Amino acid sequence: MYVKRLSDGSEMSHGADERWYLASMAKVPVALAVLRQVQDGRRTLDDEVALEDGDRIDVGNIVWNDTGTRYSLRTLIERMLLESDNTAANMLIRTVTVQTLNDGTRQAMGTPNVTFTTFAQVRRDVYAEVHPKARDLDNGTLVRIASARNGPARVEAIRRAVDAKRTDLATTSMDEAYDRYYRRDLNTTTLIAYGGMLERLVRGQVLPDGPPRAVLYKAMKHDIYTGYRLQAGLPRDHAFIHKTGTQHRRACHAGVLDPDDLQKALVIVACTADLDEQKQAGPVLESVGRAIRQAALDR
Repeated sequence: MYVKRLSDGSEMSHGADERWYLASMAKVPVALAVLRQVQDGRRTLDDEVALEDGDRIDVGNIVWNDTGTRYSLRTLIERMLLESDNTAANMLIRTVTVQTLNDGTRQAMGTPNVTFTTFAQVRRDVYAEVHPKARDLDNGTLVRIASARNGPARVEAIRRAVDAKRTDLATTSMDEAYDRYYRRDLNTTTLIAYGGMLERLVRGQVLPDGPPRAVLYKAMKHDIYTGYRLQAGLPRDHAFIHKTGTQHRRACHAGVLDPDDLQKALVIVACTADLDEQKQAGPVLESVGRAIRQAALDR
């Protein structure tokens, strides 16, 4: 957990200097990479990107649409952040390039120690911990594998996709496959670094006040109360720009409470590990939000 009050720089933290897998929280840096190019005049929000087969990956609806279907950058940003559509994220990463994404993110987070990949690459890298041939699977096969329940059925789907014997698998446990992947430190950073990026965002240092930042705030649910994870424990009448991240036994939630008022703004980043990402992580993060409210707001 990492909390910072921007008015006086006071902080609360626990494990914030450790590296945490971000999952879909990585989509905020993706949006920033695109919107900085819009701010600089290199692109417009109405520019369109066509869906390619290499963009397709599970989670979201765009994956099921026809190759060549076109989407505006504005729509892709909204789908990526509001619906956490992974194919939309891949399309945006392809548009700005992985190198540009990583260069901008390192600058925004104030650290060289962050490396993001596409969301399709995440799947390949995880499945390759079961069998190395999974690195060569096409996107359509990755989508089909993801339809198998995570666990033994997913392992079997990977085995069939790479046409390997069970005795040739590096592991028959998806828990172990994910643990090995997490140890590679891809798509990870410290909570302090992620919080620093959010602070620079609301201070106008990575994206000045203007239409591009307004698009980002809206897509980060500035005016929407979700009652989910951290926000369930935070006061309902405070604006909160935020993004969640969820993957196997990992769950994160980060945002800025009162982002429009630097005298009140509170940066909050929290992650859990080795808990059920759906059933157990939500109540834990809600309790973190409640504790932050009591410690930093109810006084």
